[in-house]
Amino acid sequence: MAVAVAPHRPYIFPPSQVSRIRTLAELPADVARRYDRPVLLQSSTADGLTSCSSADLLDRVRAIGLALADMGVTPGDRVAIMSETRREWLLADLGIITSRGVTVPIYPTLSAQQARYILQDSGARGVFVSDAQQAAKILDVRHLLPTLEFIVVFTDEAPPDVVRGSHTVLRLEVVLARGRTLAADGEAVGRYEAGIAAVAADDLLTIIYTSGTTGEPKGVMLTHGNVLSNVMAVAPVLRLTPDDVALSYLPLSHVFERMVSFLYLYEGVTVVHAESLDTLARDLQAARPTVMTGVPRVYEKLHGRILEAVASGPSYRRGLFDWAVRVGTEVAALRRDGQPVPVILKMQESVADGLVAAKIRARVGGRLRLAVSGSAALPAHIASFFHAVGLRLIEGYGLTETSPVITVNPLVAPRFGTVGCAVDGVQVRIAADGEILTRGPHVMRGYWHRPEDTAAAIVDGWFHTGDIGTLSADGYLAITDRKKELLVTSGGKKIAPAPIEAVLKRHPLVAEAMVVGEGRNFPAVLLVPDFPALEQRLRVLGMATGSRESLVARADVVSLFQEVVDALNGDLAQFERLKKIALLPSEFSIAGGELTPTMKLRRRVVLQRWQLVVDRLYEG
Repeated sequence: MAVAVAPHRPYIFPPSQVSRIRTLAELPADVARRYDRPVLLQSSTADGLTSCSSADLLDRVRAIGLALADMGVTPGDRVAIMSETRREWLLADLGIITSRGVTVPIYPTLSAQQARYILQDSGARGVFVSDAQQAAKILDVRHLLPTLEFIVVFTDEAPPDVVRGSHTVLRLEVVLARGRTLAADGEAVGRYEAGIAAVAADDLLTIIYTSGTTGEPKGVMLTHGNVLSNVMAVAPVLRLTPDDVALSYLPLSHVFERMVSFLYLYEGVTVVHAESLDTLARDLQAARPTVMTGVPRVYEKLHGRILEAVASGPSYRRGLFDWAVRVGTEVAALRRDGQPVPVILKMQESVADGLVAAKIRARVGGRLRLAVSGSAALPAHIASFFHAVGLRLIEGYGLTETSPVITVNPLVAPRFGTVGCAVDGVQVRIAADGEILTRGPHVMRGYWHRPEDTAAAIVDGWFHTGDIGTLSADGYLAITDRKKELLVTSGGKKIAPAPIEAVLKRHPLVAEAMVVGEGRNFPAVLLVPDFPALEQRLRVLGMATGSRESLVARADVVSLFQEVVDALNGDLAQFERLKKIALLPSEFSIAGGELTPTMKLRRRVVLQRWQLVVDRLYEG
């Protein structure tokens, strides 16, 4: 396939670090030896923070690894983890890795049948689960899993009949006790340490099943070398130190948060695990992080809540906020371009920071110096806003198949609306049809038991991402759409829905947007209102509020959203213009299946759920 090669760029990332370790199996011992301190991992709960030292980390990882080997796990055996993000997830993962097993992450939001598919396809011999509810989910399909031999439950809440009735269901504390007993056996420890030394860079580290926005999930095979190369390439970009504190709340089942967690440990960063996404505001105040990773929806919601609070205040406060953001935006732009900030503007910045920006930063703990966004497109205006208030929010890009980072925006020269430049060791090209291709040590070994899919995805060493994008003259990559998500109307016109949806979601009244029109004679859009913002707008206009179901059916409410769509239509090509709209009464959610665990839109699921609404748009 003919490709256009990215031109030489003046901005080049620092070279990848030279790793102190050969494989990730060596990471726990390296961390304990290099960062001997009482607080390395913390968990945030309603009662405060609980801590784990670097010595505790090594002790628990070794105990899990020894116990797994004693339970029959041999090199290359698959062991799954089905749990929300928590300290035990990371300990189990490292225990599996040091026992020379292969970790298979499973999102805890998946159903029993979805989990069954992954356990069955991977041939997992065991699975770690967070609690009794997840254990019961696995036990419901246990009869369909001939290779599954044991279930380990993180908490002590497993019902007695489950634990006592089957030797294959164990509490984590039982496994740890078993491993600590083995740690006193010199021969067992010798075999364990020899096993770690025998792990090679091209050995399989993990099989991660894609979220499955369309079709059946595929198992992505990543080696130690794949992921470690990405850790080493990203390290000089983020510039982490042992003084940093990171808040981890994204699913560790997702390769981005997991790779970053390995990086945190490698650099000696204190990692605080949030209790859940619902407790994020509380956990931010408890952890007071200096660095965090997230998905665009989290930053969008924070931005929306800030604007909502400002809109409900007196007019002078709204004016002060707007002025402060303008000043911050101007200052941030000058600094990004390497230009001096005039004295008067510096004085204005100082006032704006004290009156507005510092209070916004206090919402995220007051110490956050860096936030990274991944998994989906970050709207440029969101990044610009956070930079204006003194929070560096940078966007990166990658996929599960690429371990995951391909590009990231430089800290000193971010360009909003792009996903930055390729990290060291990673090559990027744009194919003739606009598809983004990448090559390097980060590219997966292939798909588990799917040689045909592997051959289709990796051609001459170049991985085909399925994303459409452009490269600027100085090497900044911009994602324009998913190759497979282009809508084709009945008239043969191709429409990229993502850019249209991104513009709509910038409006404070719009929480979610999905363009429809595949095989139809015109495009339309499903909109989910931001109901708190909508109710505030209705009060300002002197209009009645009501239930969500009643609001989305009201003509006066629909007209407010029609104005939003009409304003956008003026900037679209004739064939792209949205001819009709429908308002939906409930947000898209992970629990409802409309979003993947990393908050990507599952278009097929949304269409299935709201098929009658879509059909009505095209009646007549």
